[in-house]
Amino acid sequence: MKGNWPWPRLFAHRGGGALAPENTLAAIRLGQSLGYTAHEIDVKLSQDGVPVLLHDATLERTTNGRGRAADLPWAELEKLDAGSWHSPRFAGERIASFAQAAALFRSRDTKVHIEIKPTPGFDRETGKKVALATRALFGDAKVAPIFSSFSFEALLAAREAAPEIARAWLIDQFTDADWDRLGRLEAVSLHTSHKKLDLAQVPQLHDKGYRVNLYTVNEIDRAAMLLEAGVDGLFTDSLEAFAAYFPKLI
Repeated sequence: MKGNWPWPRLFAHRGGGALAPENTLAAIRLGQSLGYTAHEIDVKLSQDGVPVLLHDATLERTTNGRGRAADLPWAELEKLDAGSWHSPRFAGERIASFAQAAALFRSRDTKVHIEIKPTPGFDRETGKKVALATRALFGDAKVAPIFSSFSFEALLAAREAAPEIARAWLIDQFTDADWDRLGRLEAVSLHTSHKKLDLAQVPQLHDKGYRVNLYTVNEIDRAAMLLEAGVDGLFTDSLEAFAAYFPKLI
């Protein structure tokens, strides 16, 4: 397989899994407190081009805001409550900027998987700006982040802007057409749904030099089977249960 793979086998999904409001500083702190050495986050752009942590194109599900994040400047986004939707404990938690999250990750040498999550229509701009921000924020990190995205154009732009940062092709279901995309991206890994991947393809991918990482696995028995089948890594929301059962894999 391609080069050294410095990642653990379990990733804290969106920072804190199901235990904290996703993609917030509180989530990152919680994942770190449980011993996770690698976190997955989603990054997109505000109206004024500031990289922020947010999964959805719109604000309703995870904040008290409305509309698209891409239509508000950072000064407005950072005022929103991104915690009350989860539970009263996190009321008042704010949207995190990528720079704020990076400082927290760097304080604990936490490895970072960055899903580039462009608002539709901003694919190349998001890929480029997130890549350049990642270079600036993590340029001297012990382990550089890895990018993934469902947007092929965003990953191509990231490759052009910061070719030294590794890339993974993220797709809901792997098909023969994705071999070409892996090659064009010069990807090191395939990231896909554990529900749809034919596990017979894992050795084929390994033979071609690609790692295989699957989302989002929350049952211990399923995780153990996938790891035994040779999958390289899993993203999970079940942080406490997985940390207790697989302490050496986080």
